[in-house]
Amino acid sequence: MSETKMHLVPWDRLQANTLSVFRAAGSEPREAQLIAEHLVEANLRGHDSHGVGVVPMYINGVKSGGMVMNQSLKVAIDTGAMLICDAGQGAGQVMAHDAMALGIARAKDEGSAIVSLRNSHHIGRIGHWAEQCAAAGMVSIHFVNVVAGAIVAPFGGTQSRLGTNPFAAAFPRDGAPPVVVDFATSKLAAGKVRVAHNKGVELPPGALLDNQGKPTINPGALFETPPGSLTTFGEHKGWGMMLACELLGAALVGAPTQHEKAGNGAVINSMFSVIVSPERLGTAGPFAAEMEAVLGWVLSENEGGGSVKLPGMPELETRAKRLAEGVPVDAATLEQLEASARDVGLKGFGAV
Repeated sequence: MSETKMHLVPWDRLQANTLSVFRAAGSEPREAQLIAEHLVEANLRGHDSHGVGVVPMYINGVKSGGMVMNQSLKVAIDTGAMLICDAGQGAGQVMAHDAMALGIARAKDEGSAIVSLRNSHHIGRIGHWAEQCAAAGMVSIHFVNVVAGAIVAPFGGTQSRLGTNPFAAAFPRDGAPPVVVDFATSKLAAGKVRVAHNKGVELPPGALLDNQGKPTINPGALFETPPGSLTTFGEHKGWGMMLACELLGAALVGAPTQHEKAGNGAVINSMFSVIVSPERLGTAGPFAAEMEAVLGWVLSENEGGGSVKLPGMPELETRAKRLAEGVPVDAATLEQLEASARDVGLKGFGAV
């Protein structure tokens, strides 16, 4: 495979151009701003799979009715201890932001809250929502399912049955960035395979099966007809967590699940979040002290020449580099962005 040319695009230009596309597609200013900020932030942190490369998918979703623009989040059930919010397939960057804001406010009052967001269009990088909670001083965990047509084979299988069903958690720290755990339960997120395909690079062994169930390193196998299948991380462990995300994120609260007939071209997410306020519980002091003790002990490995990094640190390093140098975007993705911009009546994606 031959690797395609990369372009370095200033982050603010990338964000302004993305915002313009969604405004032209019909988004109100707040919605377009939240979408653009979220996508570019994913690029800045090195998660190009969840960055502006998804714009064509979103625009196609708008045209097909899978993504409903300018939707308002609705609280369907409020038991006091738990909120179940329905997104009505609204823009995930707005729906998830507003659901987390409700959960944070409830946790500040009560000490903890369980918030379910169901039936949302693609909510993007899940770590973003954990970071929103951490910025408010909250510890949070998030289980997410994906309904978009099965794309991951269960451990021991060779045919797709579920989505990439991600998990995230974040822990705020005093005077330091939060610890942020964020991963798909497949070995690779589907978007990372798309990025590799657009860039013309191979995948690591063991991440993908072709449509015959045979291991392959060719990312194009995921986009064939019929498509190949991603594999789970950690063998049976990733498969178990993937299933837990499906059942907690969606089935428990009556949200759409991935099964034989699920998936109509849209990417629909539901998210089950637990948000806890150490301050409201009165445990903020011991929590901070014990966390720093653990982190210090873990990082002491580096004194002997190790290279241990806390979850979330690589993303912050990438962010600093890309803020200064620009965001690398491959030529194929730029062409797709240009096409999406023309689809909504613009002359192009802007000067890049």
